[in-house]
Amino acid sequence: MTSTTPSRGRRRAPTKMERAAGKAAALQKPRVILALLLLLGLTSVMLLDGYLRSEIGNDARVRDGAAYDKVPQKILDGGPLLTFTGGTAKTQSVPKKTIVLTFDDGPTPTWTPQILKVLEDNGVEATFFMVGSMVSRYPSVVKDLVDQGNEVGIHTFTHVDLSYQGTGRLQRELKQTQLALAGAAGITTTLFRAPYSSEINAVDNYSWPVYKEIGNLGYTSVFVDTDSDDWKKPGVSKIVQWATPKNNKGAVVLMHDAGGDRSETVKALDTYIKKMKAKGYSFTTVSGATVKLNRAANGAGRTGTAGSGQAVEAGVGQTGAGAGGGAGAGTDTGALGEQPGGTQSAPGSSSTNNSTNKVNVEQSGQQKATGSTLYEGKALVYAVAVAEWVLPLLSWLLLVVGISVMGRFGMMLILARRHYRQRNRKRGKGGKFSWGPTVTGPVTVIVPAYNEKECIANTLHSLAQSTHPIEIIVVDDGSTDGTKEIAESLGLPNVRVIRQENAGKPAALNNGVRNASYDIVVMMDGDTVFEPDAVHQLVQPFADPGIGAVAGNAKVGNRNTIIGAWQHIEYVMGFNLDRRMYDLLRCMPTIPGAIGAFRRDAVLEAGGMSEDTLAEDTDITIAMHRAGWRVVYQEHAKAWTEAPSSLKQLWSQRYRWSYGTMQALWKHRKSLTDKGPSGRFGRIGMPLVVIFQIITPVLAPLIDVFTIYSMIFVDFWASLLAWLAVLVVQLVCAAYAFRLDREKYRYLAMLPLQQLAYRQMMYLVLIHSSVTALTGGRLRWQKLKRTGEVGTPAGVS
Repeated sequence: MTSTTPSRGRRRAPTKMERAAGKAAALQKPRVILALLLLLGLTSVMLLDGYLRSEIGNDARVRDGAAYDKVPQKILDGGPLLTFTGGTAKTQSVPKKTIVLTFDDGPTPTWTPQILKVLEDNGVEATFFMVGSMVSRYPSVVKDLVDQGNEVGIHTFTHVDLSYQGTGRLQRELKQTQLALAGAAGITTTLFRAPYSSEINAVDNYSWPVYKEIGNLGYTSVFVDTDSDDWKKPGVSKIVQWATPKNNKGAVVLMHDAGGDRSETVKALDTYIKKMKAKGYSFTTVSGATVKLNRAANGAGRTGTAGSGQAVEAGVGQTGAGAGGGAGAGTDTGALGEQPGGTQSAPGSSSTNNSTNKVNVEQSGQQKATGSTLYEGKALVYAVAVAEWVLPLLSWLLLVVGISVMGRFGMMLILARRHYRQRNRKRGKGGKFSWGPTVTGPVTVIVPAYNEKECIANTLHSLAQSTHPIEIIVVDDGSTDGTKEIAESLGLPNVRVIRQENAGKPAALNNGVRNASYDIVVMMDGDTVFEPDAVHQLVQPFADPGIGAVAGNAKVGNRNTIIGAWQHIEYVMGFNLDRRMYDLLRCMPTIPGAIGAFRRDAVLEAGGMSEDTLAEDTDITIAMHRAGWRVVYQEHAKAWTEAPSSLKQLWSQRYRWSYGTMQALWKHRKSLTDKGPSGRFGRIGMPLVVIFQIITPVLAPLIDVFTIYSMIFVDFWASLLAWLAVLVVQLVCAAYAFRLDREKYRYLAMLPLQQLAYRQMMYLVLIHSSVTALTGGRLRWQKLKRTGEVGTPAGVS
């Protein structure tokens, strides 16, 4: 006795089908990851946009009336420019007859350019304290502003009262604004103005530590001498009057280029500049004023005078007087610390000049952004630009989805009711509905089967109980589990079993059509159970010679699980209600593989069941339309099918359906320009399928994402009520569908969960399918694992 031992290290070469399956499996994971990344990207864009608009992380608290006993009196009595050097606080006042124009809360694309035009016409530069989120949204305005010679300062990123915030939030507000400035104009700045600040004597015990921390980071805090109160919109004359310093004093003047209608500010600004120039005032920026003060201090330092401006110091965390030379003094440049993207420098210091930083005196508080700060800033600006473009688009798409969903519900309710009343008419105009003379001739039922040992017996037993004369052809597509033997062992009459090499479902159906003995063929799945009168009901429409195919009423048999209940709702509400609508519109897109009937000659003339797509049922249905045949829905022909019992199987099935539908639509795209029944399908049916079965499901998660976003960051109850309103509409529509199909309402309790979970899965499936279609991927026909739990129809509740 001899035995054959396989050669060590040698493996059998994979078959063509195995190689195709391997490639398909290899393509699955990247596409799923891409779908998840798209959803993550959408969420990220929304969060970024919400943060920019202060919908996320917004703290609207504003402190007022706090004590100030811990603030040094010399600071409260000092000037509007506050700096810190080595723990020493120093304030400075603007020189006499000098005005530092400052604008808060911008930039905006409406008012900031108009203000810039007035400044340019009058040869004046100003300092703009900008909100970082606005900078990132309107970078071109900032660049124009800087190029014109104006100066920028930080007004935080989200315009939040920093006295309520911790160190971490404070540093984020500063850094993010610096990055925004770097991305918009390629600069960083050492100037800062706190939101809701005014004159320096308003500093209190809560804000004082904030200013100390900001000063120790190297920033000059800029307060106000004269407030125009332009935000009150008092009129041009009042704005000019309130912005005018008294007694020829110098002043930091506050106006706004954002926060509402600033038309009065724009008009007042030109009048104000001309008036003040006529009085002998000069205009400069914060840095320009600091340079004047520093020059005066350097010239008077040896004699102990303070120059043309006032300067006072107060020790911070020290005993005795602090050392001189603050942020704006002399050549003491190291005290400011390193600014993001720039060098260690101070406004007006010797290291901040045109040769090193390419800025003029009025912009010496700015540095050129370099290194990671510059690139991170550009990335921030680009990300915001994407968000600014994507969010309005998504909002419009959400509107489209809302209109599509509601439009679909409206069409289904109206047309489904009309369809039901028409097909179930027993009296009235036209009398009882009838397709024509009763069809009693025998028909062929084709059962394609691949490894259906769990289900084939139930399927054939249900057919054996048919009230209509039938021939049953079981086409075994190379099963390896004994399906053929089980079918033959049943000994049922009128059953033929044909064996073929594994070639896929379309080939099995075509084999059955070729071997059919009768003119009408009924096609079903190997896991489907027919009701006794299903075949009889299904073939009655063929009494009309213009009808070439009939779609039956497929129902989920294994509906007593969560996944099964979801699909049961989908079958009753989505598929069958849709088919009623499509039937009246004469553009039925799909005859279900579980139960459908065709004229044999029509199938053969169309070339049989095509292997060009994964949705051979959709493919042949469209082909029938294009051949001039009418396709109808017969609600009374009921079959029970075993739906996927796990999410993995459900994904696999819906992926095949979705991808196959896309393939079929693309294959028959020329129907868009055809005439007759083909053109009717192309111009009515195809757009409806694209809108309702592809675009709307892909965009449907927008409803949930926007709802969750709005519930968390905008208005919880309003958003929840809006979502519930949509759910109620869906529930009403589903309940009506259940009523038409005489189904039990208890399964509708699963509808909210279906909307939350099932809709997201279908989004991922459709993204997966779309990527496969765009990349030209090819998949083989897939076999789902069956349990055989769907028995006789009487056992289904």
